[in-house]
Amino acid sequence: MPFGSLKLHADLLRGIKELGFVKPTPIQTDAIPPAMEGRDVLAAAATGSGKTAAFLLPILHRLIGTKRGTTRALIITPTRELAAQIVQELNELAVHTPITAAAIFGGVGMQPQEHAFRVGVDVMVATPGRLLDHLKYPYAKLNHVEYLVLDEADRMLDMGFLPDVRRVLQYIPKKRQTLFFSATLPPPIVALTREMLHNPATLNVGRTSTPAVGITQAVYPVPQDLKTSLLAHLLESNVMKEALVFTRTKHRANRLWEFLEKRHIAVGRIHGNRSQAQRTDALEGFKSGRFRVLVATDIAARGIDVEALGHVVNFDVPSSPEDYVHRVGRTARAELTGEAFTFASPDESEDLRAIERAVGKPLLRVTVPDFDYTARRTAQLEIPLKERIAKIRAERAEARARTKAKEERRAAAQGGRPAAGEPARVPTTSQRPPRRERPAAKPDETPYRDGGAPARSDDRRPAGSRSRGTPRGPKRPASQDRSSEARRPEGRGPDGRRAETRGPDSRGPDSRGPDSRGPEAQRPEGRGAEARGPTGRGAAARRGSRGGRRGSDRPR
Repeated sequence: MPFGSLKLHADLLRGIKELGFVKPTPIQTDAIPPAMEGRDVLAAAATGSGKTAAFLLPILHRLIGTKRGTTRALIITPTRELAAQIVQELNELAVHTPITAAAIFGGVGMQPQEHAFRVGVDVMVATPGRLLDHLKYPYAKLNHVEYLVLDEADRMLDMGFLPDVRRVLQYIPKKRQTLFFSATLPPPIVALTREMLHNPATLNVGRTSTPAVGITQAVYPVPQDLKTSLLAHLLESNVMKEALVFTRTKHRANRLWEFLEKRHIAVGRIHGNRSQAQRTDALEGFKSGRFRVLVATDIAARGIDVEALGHVVNFDVPSSPEDYVHRVGRTARAELTGEAFTFASPDESEDLRAIERAVGKPLLRVTVPDFDYTARRTAQLEIPLKERIAKIRAERAEARARTKAKEERRAAAQGGRPAAGEPARVPTTSQRPPRRERPAAKPDETPYRDGGAPARSDDRRPAGSRSRGTPRGPKRPASQDRSSEARRPEGRGPDGRRAETRGPDSRGPDSRGPDSRGPEAQRPEGRGAEARGPTGRGAAARRGSRGGRRGSDRPR
């Protein structure tokens, strides 16, 4: 059945022909017709079956000739590599059309992606996390989306992206066409499809996910510590010209990369701790042949599409059959052939039996005749968990001890507590500093008043200074100073109050008791009004001073 029978647009058929495709794959034959009719699609598609073109071609066919300038199709993927791969394949299929696309994922700057939102690219391929980062801002709008695709939905479930997917759905119109593709359909994915799809066309839903027919699978039993030597032996003997090698952890990927580098084997690496630029460079180098080996974790199991990849190596047995299917699915793509080797140590036998039950047959065991299985074991790729925890605890205890000793030395240098290992020193009476005595009042200072500061003598007051009760402005001669008695209204006291209202506790000169602060009772010896100098401030002088301020000759 040729592509022409699918009734696709002529510009799309022209692009397909230039790519060298002659007939569609089974998933393309089943998914494209209902998708072109506008129906929702639920498909269980194996890795490498051509499902990317199965949802791209009907969307591109329906977008040709429609109004542009706004995003009308959204494709959500779990990994950056898969998003970049989909955009690349879309550009190749739509090379003769004006349709534009952009990839939205983390690890790169947001400004070019913001520009894609503002200009309104036709198709947007995004990972859930970075898409939600953009949706916080007003420029990111998805209210015109008509086509939604969820690719590798089961992988998004494994990576914990389903809550983010549900949040993204709140920004998309409910009236849309949804295409749902997944290699497996676990219960949470089935529940999500019931929420999103309306009367979908179901394809291969009851099929068990198994590797492609063209993959030759084999198991290499080998001790854990000899896996690196076996891989190097297979590469150096040209049993494998190139290989995509999957490890269980990022640390094992780094150590395997270092081992192969020392053996002068061109190798790249991809895992979550690598930047997006480094991951892109490693993948492009592997595709171009610059790297003979690409070491990766499962993050790349669903985003690497290498044409005619000959070998996939499971350096560690996958923990689930689904991961095994996706790993080996990197080879024998588009109905080609390839080989998948699994290095299995004795402690991984349980996981291996689970994989054999999933694929429905026992896998072939292979022993390399010219490899020494009794050789001295190489260095461990990964330190056991207990040893790592013990080492971390020892390092932290040593750091705490250094910090404590440093603080004690600093305190000893400042005269505080002694340093570690030194006896505490108790100073004797002769070594203690003498108690500081309160200095006696100087001759030109008066005793403290009510706990206040000592008052300076008037004859020591600097010129131009003021004290409490000192009038502002220049001093007037005594001849020009009017007394307060001349200005006092009848019946008023010196302070302006009525004389008859002053009680026994008042501050008037006639009503002060023996404990009052009268001028005679509380005046220190030798400090009477008659003993004061020319600048003395007796009571009459103070009244005269106030009178001078209130006199009629005061400038108004």
